[in-house]
Amino acid sequence: MTATKSSISIYLLAGVATTQTAFNECRDKLDRLFRSDGLEPFIHILHPYGDASRNLYRQIVEVGSDLSNRIGIGRVGAKAAFRKIMETLRDEDEPTLLIGHSGGGIAAYQAGRMLHNQRLARNVRIVQVGSPRIPIQPDLRDRVSYFHSVDADGKLNDPISRIGSWGGWQAERGRTVPQWNRMKHAPVKVEGIPLIGGHAHYFRHQQPFIDQDAVCNLDKTIDRVRVWLKGWG
Repeated sequence: MTATKSSISIYLLAGVATTQTAFNECRDKLDRLFRSDGLEPFIHILHPYGDASRNLYRQIVEVGSDLSNRIGIGRVGAKAAFRKIMETLRDEDEPTLLIGHSGGGIAAYQAGRMLHNQRLARNVRIVQVGSPRIPIQPDLRDRVSYFHSVDADGKLNDPISRIGSWGGWQAERGRTVPQWNRMKHAPVKVEGIPLIGGHAHYFRHQQPFIDQDAVCNLDKTIDRVRVWLKGWG
């Protein structure tokens, strides 16, 4: 399938126990925003671990299989997402945006990594929202962003964002003993978003998830993504 001159493919990847309608408002907002920028968006909602009707324990186990970067690990959700993306991938040079929430952020990264490493998508960007932490491949660090919820004091208040690690040992000039760098394998962009609520509420757009300035959680989340994507295309 061939992309139009000014098009973008967007994939919204849900985490565990997510309803079929959870991303609808986000999809509609992204459609309006990208059209206002002169782009024709092709937006797909994926449930790589199944939706809220599927056994929760099985979904959690499958997210765990995607958290490892080791070759041979199951990567159930990542492979499911990759297959769906390949069914609808329009052109290898078309901008391709993967936005994943919670475990869906892990599936988005692993699927995007496969697309990148197999040279099936040359212009891919990955957004992880409220996701567990997973070490990012060095040549993908500037193509991945990570957003998490913080409270009024700027402290992380999403427990899922505490799972996993970006850390690694790093040799430093003048030191004989390697030092632990907790951000060694982190995305270049990591930012907290002051939301009302927490892990389940990044894409909420109605009360009680609207602040005193009349800005909803969905707008805050998408605005951060848009700023990061500025100039990309």
